[in-house]
Amino acid sequence: MQHAERRLTTAYSVCRHIARTSAKNFYYGFMLLPAQKRDALSAVYAFMRHADDLSDDPGMQPGERRAKLADFINSYHQVLESGRTDDPVLLALRDSQQRFEIPTELLDKLVAGTGMDVREDGEPAAGPLVVYRSFDELYDYCYHVASVVGLVCIRIFGYRDPAAEQHAEHLGIAFQLTNILRDVKEDAAMARVYLPQEDLERFGVSAEELGSGVPLENLRPLLAFEAARAREFYISAERLLPLIDEVSQPALWAMVEIYRGILDRIELRQFDVYSERVRLSLADKLKVLAKGFRKRLL
Repeated sequence: MQHAERRLTTAYSVCRHIARTSAKNFYYGFMLLPAQKRDALSAVYAFMRHADDLSDDPGMQPGERRAKLADFINSYHQVLESGRTDDPVLLALRDSQQRFEIPTELLDKLVAGTGMDVREDGEPAAGPLVVYRSFDELYDYCYHVASVVGLVCIRIFGYRDPAAEQHAEHLGIAFQLTNILRDVKEDAAMARVYLPQEDLERFGVSAEELGSGVPLENLRPLLAFEAARAREFYISAERLLPLIDEVSQPALWAMVEIYRGILDRIELRQFDVYSERVRLSLADKLKVLAKGFRKRLL
């Protein structure tokens, strides 16, 4: 094996390790893909993971974080032009981007999305702050941090019908709304409330009440409203599935099944996302994986 090929093989191995240890839910879908597609998704995930870590680094001030994110994407642009880098993630991503014709604009938006979580000031808030006034503003955030990932993924999955792009965008919104519902307590502890102010006002809930979870019965109508909104966006999963290449369909099915399963659990717990983190067990995920492998063999 030539030196360049060995470096690329090692780079993809690094990305697979990052995805396997960090992508607690999505990696089960990765496992159902052919090797090249699995490697490409792992490279995208590792790239996204690094950008996300930079945006959340508590050791840096907001201005430093934004500067680091800008340096990171600029470094990748240089790697695209020169093909030279010692960074295994950027090396693998460049190869995947070229192999699957992923637009650079989408990767730029992905990094920009992680930067949307960087507060303008570095001062800790006295209590939870509502980040977005309206659902339109929240949608824009969800688009950048989740829908863009979906638009990258379908390039790797393979598709021909342009309608797949709208469905991938909507599915990303569904995933991110599920994250927001699951993480209400954790986000509020970091002084962030992602549910729109207009929705809080509609249901008579304050940011402080949402952060504390007490009394839960007062919060359920708001949380149920947001869950129903996520359900509407999950409809795109059924519409997207037949539009991607058949070999990729079991992987997408598994990702949706696991994430929609989290939303199911939230509803079964009557929206108690406060007493403990809502998650699927390893056994539940392995059942989904087994069903995915059966679908792959059909």
